[in-house]
Amino acid sequence: MAESDMQDDEKSKGILWAFGVLGLVTTIVLIILGAWWGAEPEQFNINDEAIKRMKETNTTEAPLGYTYTNTLAHISEVLLHKSGGYITNDVAPPGLLLDNVKNFEYGALVMLRDATSALRNHFARDQSQSAEDTDLAIAEPYFYYENDSWALPSTEAEYQKGIDALHKYMIRLQKYGGNVKQAQFYSRADNLWQYTEVVIKRLGGLSTRLSANSSSVNLGPGLTKIEMDDAEKQGTPVTKISWLEIDDVFYEARGASWALLHILRAIKHDFKDILLDKRAMRTVDIMIKALENAMNPILSPMILNGGGYGLFANYSLTMATYIARANAAALDLRDIMNRG
Repeated sequence: MAESDMQDDEKSKGILWAFGVLGLVTTIVLIILGAWWGAEPEQFNINDEAIKRMKETNTTEAPLGYTYTNTLAHISEVLLHKSGGYITNDVAPPGLLLDNVKNFEYGALVMLRDATSALRNHFARDQSQSAEDTDLAIAEPYFYYENDSWALPSTEAEYQKGIDALHKYMIRLQKYGGNVKQAQFYSRADNLWQYTEVVIKRLGGLSTRLSANSSSVNLGPGLTKIEMDDAEKQGTPVTKISWLEIDDVFYEARGASWALLHILRAIKHDFKDILLDKRAMRTVDIMIKALENAMNPILSPMILNGGGYGLFANYSLTMATYIARANAAALDLRDIMNRG
């Protein structure tokens, strides 16, 4: 072999070696970043965050509704600024590949939207004929902006506008004009009852989908193939979960549990008087405890769905149990709030 050919061969091998090393380093970096970005956000103390916000705005008063509103704003901030930032609209690795955290964000976002709608339509209005709060009318639509837009405008930019509008409402909650508050928050039983109705439907839907996950044939909770066919012929919707979607539903439920857990803690704070008067504080505590259990650390590197009394745990069934427990308590809370 000629000397020039040998040199060309060595040069080619060197280039291939360099590309191989670069590819290996890139893969390791993406794995490390993926593990960091894919970590679930930690729980936060709603009272500490409210106090921190008051210090930032140089105020000392936390009127009724301040903690609840600040909790919604901080849930949004955590979703936008956690490790890796907001992942759902990422168009490049590693965010593009992190479907678990995307489903977590979506579950939390649904609960955030519901709670913001309740604030605009119920908590901040005296009667059905009352005018809605101007800042909340601005805030709510921003959180309903599509959750996977990466540019023009980006999801993060729109959600940040919603956060800013919530902060303006919080400031007006603290200010008076002619001895009348510039913004209002009504912690009444009928308001809480209306929001609880929405929570019941959300938790019921998650529980049904998780139960469908736990079915060995994934045809729906407790349905055989014949029963499923009969139900579809009658026009009854049947939950079908692909095995590829099992972890998606699980992490969506985790995100919903994380957000609702903080919202319920804020409700416990700002609706304290009515909960004590109706003897419903214990019911809210049961919901909170069930959701805390749903947020227990995951010890397996993947979501397991073992069957029956086999060797492996069934994560979907365990999560469904906690969600159903919270849903049962929500049903009790609705009935208590609906009583005269």
